[in-house]
Amino acid sequence: MPALILTTILTLSALYAPQPLLPVLMAEFGVSREAAAALTTVTFIPLCLAPLVYGYLLESFAALRLLRGAVLLLAVSEVAFYLAPDFSQLMALRLLQGLLVPAILTSLMTQLSTLSKGAEVQRIMAIYISATILGGFLGRACSGLIATSFGWRYSFLVLAASFLLCFFLLRRLPEAAVLNLVRPHRRLVFEVLRQPGALPLYLLVFCLFFTFAGVMNFLPFRLTELYSQANELRIGLMYSGYVMGIGSALGAVAIGRWLGGERRAMALGLVVFALTLLGLTAQRVELLFVDMFLFCAAMFLVHATASGWVNRLVPDNKGMVNGLYVSFYYGGGALGSYLPGYAYRSWGWLGFLLVLLLVTVLALACLAWVKQAQEDG
Repeated sequence: MPALILTTILTLSALYAPQPLLPVLMAEFGVSREAAAALTTVTFIPLCLAPLVYGYLLESFAALRLLRGAVLLLAVSEVAFYLAPDFSQLMALRLLQGLLVPAILTSLMTQLSTLSKGAEVQRIMAIYISATILGGFLGRACSGLIATSFGWRYSFLVLAASFLLCFFLLRRLPEAAVLNLVRPHRRLVFEVLRQPGALPLYLLVFCLFFTFAGVMNFLPFRLTELYSQANELRIGLMYSGYVMGIGSALGAVAIGRWLGGERRAMALGLVVFALTLLGLTAQRVELLFVDMFLFCAAMFLVHATASGWVNRLVPDNKGMVNGLYVSFYYGGGALGSYLPGYAYRSWGWLGFLLVLLLVTVLALACLAWVKQAQEDG
């Protein structure tokens, strides 16, 4: 179990490690802000497509064997990232990593679920979710720390060594299960989307992560505008609010119960989310730091509530229900981590935030649509 949790943390760390380094990479390779931001985008694209494709490719693989192989390849890719001489190779390696991450996460969830029984499953999954959030923070913070101390390339060399350690730890675990993946037949996709409230809830999640990914990916560039001493470590620590997601995710059910239902909890989360976008207009870095805690807490409250709600709205075909959720979630992230950069370039930070605020308003409209669809259904 510790080896699996460590692998979870490292996998999410690898996914987000380049974010605080984007201004440095932009300067070193002489690329545009949007091109640098695409280092995140190219990893989200496979994550978006994985639930629709991996069911065909990986259904007969043993979970632990696939996990070991993908972890070893991820270690090799981090070494290649450390050595890469030009930006195009960085992009290709990030795409490869994006292909490996869904295979690792699917294997991890399968392996963890087989190690637990009954009520224990919920506790193990709560630990898994917390580990993914912690990994998202540590990947950013640690890469910033290492880059500031030794140079940006060493952030990825340390990741490579960490994945090699995981590979050897995973070799000691016994095989537990074969992957249980769903083949996404078109009929099944439309059957899920036709359920009352399902489509607007998926679109809400798309809008939510579009906005969140936009802020998280372009925040480093804003910090370099506001603060001449915004090195990689200081940028990495600006993501400290990410740890608020652990409390929000674990407390989402209790918050929904206290407020009288999922819809009210999500409405509260989206309103706070929108208000914190306005807070990001602040010119002082310390105010942005505080605002990020509320921003992340609101996002993970909505995310955790939505993932549970969609499973109640559509009681059957759980594999497809959750697969579509992941596709819409990371689809929003893929577009949100890139497209708002053009608003930033044309209209500045305020115009960038206005675009994201409009997308958040669309998310609120989708929430109202969920209620209407349920009443009509």
